[in-house]
Amino acid sequence: MQAAKHIHLIGICGTAMASLAGMLQLKGYRVTGSDMAAYPPMSDFLRELGIAVAEPFSQKNLEPAPDLVIVGNALSRGNAEVEYVLDRRLPFTSMAAITHDEFIAGHESLVVAGTHGKTTTTSMLAWIYEVASRRRAELVPSFLIGGIAENFGSSFQLRNGRIFIIEGDEYDTAFFDKGPKFMHYFPDALILTHVEFDHADIYRDLEAVQTAFKRLVNLVPGRGRIVAFDGTKNVTECVANAFCPVERYGFMAGSYWQLKDLVQREGHTTWSVLRGGEAWGSFTLPMAGEHNALNATAAAALAFGQGVELAAIEEALRTFASVKRRLEVKDVIDGVTIVDDFAHHPTAIRETLRALRASYAGARLWVVLEPRSNTLRRNVFERELVEALGLADEIILAGVFKQESIPEKERLHPEAILRGLQEAGHRAELHASANEIVDAIAPRLKKGDVVAILSNGGFDGIYEKLPSRLKEAMRVAP
Repeated sequence: MQAAKHIHLIGICGTAMASLAGMLQLKGYRVTGSDMAAYPPMSDFLRELGIAVAEPFSQKNLEPAPDLVIVGNALSRGNAEVEYVLDRRLPFTSMAAITHDEFIAGHESLVVAGTHGKTTTTSMLAWIYEVASRRRAELVPSFLIGGIAENFGSSFQLRNGRIFIIEGDEYDTAFFDKGPKFMHYFPDALILTHVEFDHADIYRDLEAVQTAFKRLVNLVPGRGRIVAFDGTKNVTECVANAFCPVERYGFMAGSYWQLKDLVQREGHTTWSVLRGGEAWGSFTLPMAGEHNALNATAAAALAFGQGVELAAIEEALRTFASVKRRLEVKDVIDGVTIVDDFAHHPTAIRETLRALRASYAGARLWVVLEPRSNTLRRNVFERELVEALGLADEIILAGVFKQESIPEKERLHPEAILRGLQEAGHRAELHASANEIVDAIAPRLKKGDVVAILSNGGFDGIYEKLPSRLKEAMRVAP
């Protein structure tokens, strides 16, 4: 019996790479991987799959030589394993290219793209198809999502149907392919949520970001469809020259999918949707946030246009269970609620805090931010960041993650954000590390408080350290 082909993933602990590893394993390949450091949830995810992760990067991780190496997009020249691959001329490719070749080709490709909301929207769309497949087996979806969808307990699924749903990331593909990953996914239908300046490390300005999305729009065939947010001129410009039908969604009068009568109460959101000006559906979502109602409407619109029944859509949204690290309640200790959110951009921070205000009306809202994304670590959004953080009652800033790796003239200096917040009358403070933050806030937290911890990384274990400190205080309290 021939041994299974061995595929090694460099940078395996990225969300998409870990998911790809699981998919390749399901397809029968022998999968290994390596990374500099592993942290939850993807480290736990890979452990559960039984996929070995070597730390740190080393050429020894590639001995004996695998049949194929997949190079993550965070890797660059100078990495020990990348150099070994090039020196030995080992076969290599990118995550996006192999995803297309192994999983998307021959399927109906449904792509969800945009600066914000794509992970949640992709998860909603996958769950809609999953619920619909209970009555129509041909709708059963395969999917790849940039987060762990709670309804599935996974970020991927491989089934035998024709549908493949994928989150379309605008970040570049690899050090040898600087185009966006989503250019490999060739959508038959596309959701475009928001288009804003982001990824300041690879995009020069908003125009460059728009150019990337325009190229994605240009891949949708004439027989396809685009469901696009109606709320910004940036999206309008990106879809203006599409060769397929474009259906706008949002709150604007005249949009093909128009949200009406939105109400948020006790962590639930209800609203209705007009389709082409006519009453179409009424929806309940067990999560707060106007942005989540928009995400759900986009997923509903795409699914309905592809032949999914309204009843299945309504049931799926009513039972949607969110995504890990998206307004995820990590713990409730003595009445203090600790929430984890991936917020990576001032707009995402604003919408997260607005949703928490709606969910926990009257609570004292703390926000703890680690500037960690490649955009937040730069000074391009100082004013917007001050405005977004100002929605909280108590604001705690951490030091910028690996600040020294950002050119001095481009760096975000949290002292400037702190000064802006304080000048605007907000209660804000700066602490260099997770340990200092825990020391500073744990004694001041009271029953009824909500603490939103925002980072797109592990934040030096603060998600575990703060609950542990609060539980310890409970044990020693008289």
